[in-house]
Amino acid sequence: MLDYNHRPSFAERINGTIDAALTAENASRSPRDYLGGSRLGQACERALQFEFTATPKDEGQEFSGQLLRIFAIGHVLEDLAVAWLRQAGFDLYTRKGNRPDGGQFGFSVAGGRIRGHVDGIVAAGPEGFGLAVPALWECKTMNAKNWRACVKDGVAIAKPVYAAQIAVYQAYMEPSVPKISAAPALFTAINKDTAELHHEQVPFDADLAQRMSDRGVRILQATDAGELLPRVAQNRDFFECRFCPWAERCWGMST
Repeated sequence: MLDYNHRPSFAERINGTIDAALTAENASRSPRDYLGGSRLGQACERALQFEFTATPKDEGQEFSGQLLRIFAIGHVLEDLAVAWLRQAGFDLYTRKGNRPDGGQFGFSVAGGRIRGHVDGIVAAGPEGFGLAVPALWECKTMNAKNWRACVKDGVAIAKPVYAAQIAVYQAYMEPSVPKISAAPALFTAINKDTAELHHEQVPFDADLAQRMSDRGVRILQATDAGELLPRVAQNRDFFECRFCPWAERCWGMST
């Protein structure tokens, strides 16, 4: 008698064991108790409320082992970008004092309820670039399709969430790094498929920073008052909603 049931291969069994360890480690981490400055550009304020309050995600929507591996690869690629830029002559600080044990550069506002950590600060650049410094450095890794969109249209159009993060970080880092908002940020995008690099300068968008700051205050105030902010859309088929890890919970509510 033939058995047509799938039996995990040797590779699948190892991968399953790895992913189980990764997801268990991720589940053991304490949820952060603040609103991340990097997330303020997210379109749906209700989703940001769910994120801020560590509301449980819908069943099956927690980070998979594969996604956690993708995140880890992104961190490694960012470390490589730091090394490449330094080799090219950029004086790039990623830790205070540029020491391995130095703290991250970051900010904390609203009584610590809105925080962020920057990827780096450019203190000087190679001759011939005319870089204004100190400049915020932000690095993202992405697939080829998203990378090409950044090259074609620029980060502000292709990745508005990243653009919002840059503006917020430039604004909130100003007290600790004077004039950082006067210098255009340096944004680096790494194509994970081809190792191609894209770099662009992003001038400070004060209006965007203010709108994102106002959004953060609005989320905090509504959460404190026990109010649920509106959804980003009127229809569950909206793009943002289809990929939201709280879609079932959200659309199961009357408002």
